[in-house]
Amino acid sequence: MERQSLQSLISPRSVAVIGASDDVKRIGGRPLRYMREAGFAGKIYPVNPKRETVQGLKAYASVLDLPEVPDTAILAVPAAVTLAAVTECVEKGIPSAIVFSAGFSEAGAEGEALQAEIAAVARAGGMRLLGPNCLGVMNPALGYYGTFSVVLDGEFLAPGPVGIVSQSGAYGSHIAHLVRARGLGISQWITTGNEMDISLAEALDHVVAQPETRVVMAYAEGIGNGDRFRAALERARAANKAVVFMKTGRTEVGARAAASHTASLAGSDDVFDAVLRQYGAYRAMTTAEQIDIAYAAAGGVFPVGNKAGIFTMSGGFGIQLADDFTAAGLDVAPMPDAAQAELKALLPYASPVNPVDATAQAVSDMSILTAFVQSMMDKGGYDMFSAILGTGPASESFSKPLREALMAGFAGHDRSIRGLTMSAPRTVVADYEADGFLVYEDGGALAKSFGALAAFADAFARNDPQPTPGTPMDLPQGRMSEATAKTVLRTAGVRFADEALVRTGSEAAQEATRIGFPVVLKICSPDIAHKTEIGGVVLNLTDAAAVRQATDEMLDRVRKAAPDAEIEGVLVSAMLSGGVETIVGVHDDPSFGPVVMFGLGGVFVEVLKDVTFRVAPFGISEAHRMIREIKGHALLEGVRGAPPADVDALAQLLSQVSMFAAANRSRIAGIDLNPVRVMPRGQGVIALDALIELKEGEPS
Repeated sequence: MERQSLQSLISPRSVAVIGASDDVKRIGGRPLRYMREAGFAGKIYPVNPKRETVQGLKAYASVLDLPEVPDTAILAVPAAVTLAAVTECVEKGIPSAIVFSAGFSEAGAEGEALQAEIAAVARAGGMRLLGPNCLGVMNPALGYYGTFSVVLDGEFLAPGPVGIVSQSGAYGSHIAHLVRARGLGISQWITTGNEMDISLAEALDHVVAQPETRVVMAYAEGIGNGDRFRAALERARAANKAVVFMKTGRTEVGARAAASHTASLAGSDDVFDAVLRQYGAYRAMTTAEQIDIAYAAAGGVFPVGNKAGIFTMSGGFGIQLADDFTAAGLDVAPMPDAAQAELKALLPYASPVNPVDATAQAVSDMSILTAFVQSMMDKGGYDMFSAILGTGPASESFSKPLREALMAGFAGHDRSIRGLTMSAPRTVVADYEADGFLVYEDGGALAKSFGALAAFADAFARNDPQPTPGTPMDLPQGRMSEATAKTVLRTAGVRFADEALVRTGSEAAQEATRIGFPVVLKICSPDIAHKTEIGGVVLNLTDAAAVRQATDEMLDRVRKAAPDAEIEGVLVSAMLSGGVETIVGVHDDPSFGPVVMFGLGGVFVEVLKDVTFRVAPFGISEAHRMIREIKGHALLEGVRGAPPADVDALAQLLSQVSMFAAANRSRIAGIDLNPVRVMPRGQGVIALDALIELKEGEPS
């Protein structure tokens, strides 16, 4: 039903334009003009009580006077009369509408209240709303332009494989222009603005579902419905459709600006970044990068691996591109020895390794160029190929023979990923593109695009089973002590050091003897979060007498320092050494719910912020990818003679914590396991401390 309503909004057979204007330069005049000039085949009903006709079409005084119920309505009216217009649309039974005007939630409390009232009226009447504060939608294949964007003043958009969804109408228009300039067409274009109803996540899901869409360019300042957003990304990944994202608000200043723009919830930028990695989408850092990668993915062809071959007629350019490819995570593997020998025999002063440099001789003898390219494709085993052509294709006498020689080298490799760095007029570039080449002026842009294609291919190939969170626990009421938190987390599969909760020094000495020395003592209270600050931790106790004395002194000291705290007793724990110290945590993200954090402990998390995130729940394969993302992951592999850590057990722990957090998302605000010692391979993972924070006001 949801998708059906979006269908009426984006692929309508009839449209009412409320506030339609005879002036084609006004907001109410532009969509009418665009649809008429683009040859929209559906019916258009201008609504304007002051005119009998608008732009040559019969006008109606009210939506209620229309001869039929249109599929959708465009509301080109001021904010003050939008509520009345939506009310009439609901009364008419119109299934969807676009609200252009601004002045709602982004403008303050009064505007926010009006937006909420309009949304409530539409929801009660079963009508879907796009906007407000948006530029509407475009469906070039139908000639439907429900927008007032000036990007259409000079030229309409061609139908094609690129879908665009954007919270910002201006940004959406800008990238639509750039896509058009790159020679690509657009499947559907949706701008969501303040998202009083239809969200970017829902728009993304709809555009991905269109068979003509091969790649989606998206722009967001914040995500309101994280679960829906993740489902849309997963739909794209499962369908082998690339999503290239521009997300602003990377800094605190940017996040504040985002909130003032479309009143979006910016959320944690690090978490958003992790969500894109988790679901195989690509985050572009610049608009140029976003366009470059969407251009590369628009063909819907992706490599089977990341081996990249470079053909050049200039050694300097080849070295530069090799650096760029390596930085993009590609494998610039050398040609096989036998193939190198053959190419050396053909051209003794060539460099046939990789980059494969045929020197300027290939310009004089195109058969050499063909032979070198053919050898790279037949014997190099490259998943991606790039040639550096410079300004050569700009020459009228050189461009066609060069292209033909290249194509001869590709015989039998029709679905290869092949790119060129060259500079030439657009008409010449289009000829190379027609032969299947991706053309860039800059080698760095080509390298990033190839790297993105390889990353997409890797994500598409994943076949990880989606884990089931399980049944929620009946969690205790109120704050939890460390002992209670550990009892709860043991049910989730978390392993802790051998320990016991005691109430006296004598009990502590007895338990320490059982556990084995040395031991650590920790005060146990749901009311004391920072134990060390009040002398609630004693380390490295090596005999029973020391344990007995330290326990009695700690209890006396803590009772004086925190007389109102509930003291459950003292935890006597084995004091472990060895392994790699890490940290595992969970926090409740406002957009995505429970998010698991992982990093190395100590200075790595405190100073270097070397951590990564995943939205819960996730499986063991995703946990392994998560572990490999931190910069210090090499420490887990064993350095300077240290044995490799038990990374498999660590991945198991991360997945188990994620499933526990997801199952109990309505109650848990946070989990902190710090430190977590990852012991040598085969010895498992042991958490030394635990904290669970519950949400306030939630029932058990």
